[in-house]
Amino acid sequence: MATQDQLPQPAASQPRRPRVLAAASGSVAAIKFESLCRGLAEWADVRAVATGAALHFIDRASFPSGVALLTDDDEWSTWRRVGDEVLHIELRKWADAMVIAPLSANTLAKIAGGLCDNLLTCVVRAWDYSKPVYVAPAMNTFMWDNPFTRRHLDAVGELGMSLIPPVTKRLACGDYGNGAMAEPFEICRIVRLFFGPQDL
Repeated sequence: MATQDQLPQPAASQPRRPRVLAAASGSVAAIKFESLCRGLAEWADVRAVATGAALHFIDRASFPSGVALLTDDDEWSTWRRVGDEVLHIELRKWADAMVIAPLSANTLAKIAGGLCDNLLTCVVRAWDYSKPVYVAPAMNTFMWDNPFTRRHLDAVGELGMSLIPPVTKRLACGDYGNGAMAEPFEICRIVRLFFGPQDL
């Protein structure tokens, strides 16, 4: 007769992959959003949100397969009656972490002021701040150096958001200075650190 130690044991359940909500707002740096999502998807389940302005720079046809790209049109398209799921709430529940890259000056100002007039800012307004939010700003140097930017960064910092600072380089507008979004691989590295060592 087999002892308990000899009986087949159920396989240990595998820990699920981290869930990362990636979001892009209207900056030329959104041309790198596809690369960011592809990098995150190597070790996490990813859903993506893009503002209308960000879509101008995103090639939806080449977006990573398996990563849903959601827009303002998706917010209420499936809602019919009270009790139906509300997308910005479901995304907040689903995600373990959120990264907004690029974060434009306009969206930074909206978040700092508590505005929520699109899917991205509604998710932020509904966010559970026991879970991390990383922001990677991207804007012209003079916009970055504007006094409003410091006030707005202080406001989002008070919410508990983590800043991934911009870098100095030749900007898309031709100016040279600080304000370029950190590279996608660096953003991925920082976000992954939150989840600790993983064998994925």
